[in-house]
Amino acid sequence: MGPVDVEQAEAALVERYPRLVRIAYLVLPPSLGRNRRVLTAHALVQRSLPRRRVAGPSVPEPRLAEDAVDPGYAYVRSEVLRQALVAGLPLRRLALPSRAQFPPLLPHVWGLRLFPRVGGADELALDQRLSRLSGPGRAAYVLRGLERQGDAEVLRVLAAAGVADPAAALAEADALDDAPELPGEGPGGALAQAGVLPPGGVLPPGGGGAGPEGGAAAEPGGPGRSGAGGAGGDRPGPDAAGRPDLPGHGGPGPRRSGAALLESDEFDPCALQARPTDLLRRRQHARAGIVAVAALLVCGALLGLPGDGWGRNGAAAPSYARNPAAEAALDPGALKRVDPAVWPASTRQDFSVWPARGALTGDRALLRRALAVWARPGASVRSSATPGTPVGPPMGPPQLLFAGEVDGARVVILHDGLRAVRYAEPVGGTAGAALDFARTDGADAVGSAALVLSRAAGNVRYLTAPWVRETSVRDLLAPGEDARQLGRDAVGVTEPMTSPALAKGCTRWNTLQVRDGSGFRMLADLGELAPARLLWGPPAAPADATGPEAREAWARTACQLSAVRAHGVRSVNAWRFARQPLPEGAGSGTWLCTRAETWRGTGSRVLAQFLVPSPSVPAALAARSEGSPACGVRDPRVLAGVLWQAPGGGWYVLAAGSPDFTALETSGGVKGRSDGPLLAVKAAAGARADLAGTLPEGTRVRALR
Repeated sequence: MGPVDVEQAEAALVERYPRLVRIAYLVLPPSLGRNRRVLTAHALVQRSLPRRRVAGPSVPEPRLAEDAVDPGYAYVRSEVLRQALVAGLPLRRLALPSRAQFPPLLPHVWGLRLFPRVGGADELALDQRLSRLSGPGRAAYVLRGLERQGDAEVLRVLAAAGVADPAAALAEADALDDAPELPGEGPGGALAQAGVLPPGGVLPPGGGGAGPEGGAAAEPGGPGRSGAGGAGGDRPGPDAAGRPDLPGHGGPGPRRSGAALLESDEFDPCALQARPTDLLRRRQHARAGIVAVAALLVCGALLGLPGDGWGRNGAAAPSYARNPAAEAALDPGALKRVDPAVWPASTRQDFSVWPARGALTGDRALLRRALAVWARPGASVRSSATPGTPVGPPMGPPQLLFAGEVDGARVVILHDGLRAVRYAEPVGGTAGAALDFARTDGADAVGSAALVLSRAAGNVRYLTAPWVRETSVRDLLAPGEDARQLGRDAVGVTEPMTSPALAKGCTRWNTLQVRDGSGFRMLADLGELAPARLLWGPPAAPADATGPEAREAWARTACQLSAVRAHGVRSVNAWRFARQPLPEGAGSGTWLCTRAETWRGTGSRVLAQFLVPSPSVPAALAARSEGSPACGVRDPRVLAGVLWQAPGGGWYVLAAGSPDFTALETSGGVKGRSDGPLLAVKAAAGARADLAGTLPEGTRVRALR
């Protein structure tokens, strides 16, 4: 095909519009329904014009007699076929839908159903057979029967239209013609009377089918026709429409064709009948549309009502509602402020009894901006939230915990009973404001002991609870060192300390150690607003990880805390569930289970770790799981295994379970069994095995994964 101008394509489209629409109608799937098929066929043809000049191939291919079509018509026909094939594809969940797969916007008819005139039994039978073909199969049948194309040209046109397997489509068309006869295809039947088949159903040598515009068949003795694809032999010239007058099949031998039926009124989407749509349903839809339009007008009028506004709200987005309850929640004068004398006499110790502290608690403009950004964070606000934390505005006036200047920023901390919210803006302006959310519902005295106030230059500052008496820093990786004192100011803001949440390596893991009225607590910064409590001991009775044994174990497992960073973690408990004598007299190994509980109650993470006798070697991660009840209060059982190399070079599969396991067994690459919760089986390097354990009641439990 040579270069095609837009004007040339438009002329071909207008001149041969009825035939192009018929091609689209025949290729579209009958499952669309006759009314939608008609409108879609017209829409596809009308959308087939190129937007600019279409370049042809750099070296034109040799042209055959059957290729003697106008380049503009050939281009438009190819576009119509391509769109019709795409329109027949089913919509897929993950694939981006094409425009041709949707009902057309234009042309559109309101209140009428349009469909071609009804044909006879022959047309109905052919339509049923076409419906059983795929889209490419229908396209091949139409090109060969309606357009009189030889097999080689059909294959080329189908490939240009995007068909992945044109040969299979052509085989489908052959199968339709080779199927049992349509009604009236026998001797003297409708197809024979239409000039496609002579009596007896056999094409005479050199005989032709009806012309592309419904002309008479070629007489015997005309120019000879050759085999499929036009291979050899003389060919007649193109007809008046620019298409070659070839028989319905390009292959050799006698074949039957439904070309005459393809030209019938049954498949003419330009000669239409009209009927009304469902009148009762249309009346119901009209009423529903009137109600919807009225509702939209009322909502638009309410949203457009003028108001006094809150004034300058810094980085907050434009106001979108004027609800009295929402207005009260954003009023800095309505903020809840707790007196410092309340918490010592209160029956509960949590965020609800924190007093309002800081030098800027009286700055109404700052508080107004913090509340406005909370309700409507603008596009420039850097916002973060722990998993499972809602980020919407408060339902009522929240409680003010802190407002002051820290590390070159004005910081406001608020609490609404469910969440702690931190707002920060630079001292020099409101550009670059930040908003952080953390879920804190159900916090006790330890869970509300501190909140992160600022992070800057790899350091972190905390705001501590009023009942915290002393703060210090303890490096988890150095269990033998004493805790270093961490100073605080008069309102409970600590001095900066190095935070592991922002560190790239694991050479030091500083934790905040606080002392309240009942003892010491260990809190770890995991990149969230509320630090996580570190515990040690069985799931039923854990204690704060401040004792020597707990510090020794955490020193070898602290680096694994990075696996639960920024996960909404409330507490992390580690406990020793087994000690195991190692083969070849290598000492004793220790099995630890670490469970991270979240504020939201779901999404907990469990780690099983193995410690070799050397205290300087970090724990080896044996297994991890998310959302598992293992190693917790509900299900304290845990089972894990590792592939371990003895100092002598031998390899072993080591496995251990909590004390209630009565037997362990490995299968797969390594086979072995033991009575009790410990197992050691000799294995090869790189071996893989499946591990399972048996409980006293006979239940089999698989290893943690």
